[in-house]
Amino acid sequence: MEPRATLPTHEVTNQPPEPGDIDLWSTDPVLRDHAAGADADLLARYGRALGLRETRDAAREAERCGPELRVFDRGGRRLDEVVYPGGYHRLMELGLGAGYAAGPWSGGSHLTHAAMVHLHSQIEPGTCCPMTMSYAAVPALAATPGLAGIWGPKLATADYDRRVLPVGEKRTVTLGMAMTEKQGGSDVRANTTRAEPADGAYRLHGHKWFCSAPMSDGFLTLAQAPGGLSCFLVPRWTEEGRNAIHLMRLKDKLGNRANASAEIEYHGARAHLLGEEGRGVAKIIEMVHHTRLDTAMAPAGLMRAALAEAHRWTAFRTAFQRRLIDQPLMRRLLADLTLDMEGAVALGLRVARSFDDRSARPFARIAVALAKFLNNKLCPTVVYEAMEALGGQGYTADTALPMLYREAPLNSIWEGSGNIICLDILRTLARDPAAAEALAENLEASTGRLASYDAALAAHRDLWRGLPDEADARRFAEETATLLTAAVLIERAPPAVAEAYAATRLGQRGRLAGSVAMQDPGAVLARLGEG
Repeated sequence: MEPRATLPTHEVTNQPPEPGDIDLWSTDPVLRDHAAGADADLLARYGRALGLRETRDAAREAERCGPELRVFDRGGRRLDEVVYPGGYHRLMELGLGAGYAAGPWSGGSHLTHAAMVHLHSQIEPGTCCPMTMSYAAVPALAATPGLAGIWGPKLATADYDRRVLPVGEKRTVTLGMAMTEKQGGSDVRANTTRAEPADGAYRLHGHKWFCSAPMSDGFLTLAQAPGGLSCFLVPRWTEEGRNAIHLMRLKDKLGNRANASAEIEYHGARAHLLGEEGRGVAKIIEMVHHTRLDTAMAPAGLMRAALAEAHRWTAFRTAFQRRLIDQPLMRRLLADLTLDMEGAVALGLRVARSFDDRSARPFARIAVALAKFLNNKLCPTVVYEAMEALGGQGYTADTALPMLYREAPLNSIWEGSGNIICLDILRTLARDPAAAEALAENLEASTGRLASYDAALAAHRDLWRGLPDEADARRFAEETATLLTAAVLIERAPPAVAEAYAATRLGQRGRLAGSVAMQDPGAVLARLGEG
């Protein structure tokens, strides 16, 4: 019997066309403006490569398929390896090959690096984690010349070598981190992992509840040495072969699915001391300072990607005889969200500039914490509202929005959750007069141009004549970071954007996105750069 011909049931209309290749650099005036002075040629190439349809397909494979833990080989020997899909390696090759991790240590800038974080986070944020840790590990190695001489040049090489080999046999390496233990969490001084001197190095015994990127070539970790809590570099391979690092299981996470996070145990793993015994927290802070830059930039990338999806949909989709983007309520909502996104980009890249300026280190210490706190608190709301703008379609994996939504909380948790960051801000201002002075100077530098900003800064100073009690730390951090964002926008953004931000973010406003009055949503919406 002949099969019955399949007849079309309907013609597809009122649906945006498939996006095809997307140039993430040329379509983003916000990034181009605030990254002025970065390596524009590199960023243009990187933005084009990331936006290719084939790259986005690789990112989808990396996120959907995810990593697989292989504890033993077929003969029952310990393997302790994670196998990733091809899409993961494609994104790692693209990022590390472009200098995501190596750039600032091989003649590039932290500003260019931060812009790369912003771009990469839009496509596949899970692969940012191992690249970010490799970037941030370099300063932590600097005070130990023997290790820096071995690992430093390979970390500063723009390449990706996924082979599981000793460091001496690899073109380039990656470094991960293993700090957290079950009983301690953020209180790393409660760690119980032991480090025993042995054969000119140390042997580690203990567990780590979170080991990020467990296929890295080495890990920075904290352990209790005879002289107190100390920082160590634990190589994956030693002269004896595989180091005694046992991967117990992979974490089943809400998001960041392309990246493996593992629970591990050290069974006499060989390790090398970084710096001095008892100075582990101070040593690891050198790494955390740089990873916090990336956790401040990544949410800006997530917001940008979510708003690009929403703008593409609303600029094409019609309802009630009008494009969605032309309807007043939608215009106000998207413009409101765009202000948060541009503010996050501006503040994050301003912090990155301070990493490139040795004289601005006091400002970098306080500003990176402020940016991390505010940008991450804004991110989930922006992503959610962008999802809702698409209706039911935004809730499906046919768009990037479910992935972005799962990713949105992570960077706030990583490298110090909100309360930890707020307490760090208070401690820095209390103990580091240079940081407090630098923050005050940067806030003052933008006065005299917008009355709303001047009034808000004066009110802030009047309210907080000294540092707040711990219970008020979140309010203080939010107000301070918002003022700093406004100050950066006054300096670098189009006047309409700076004026709208200051008018709607400083002082009282509605609690919900889209509830603020805005005279010219179009000027803000133009910053999305599409449609």
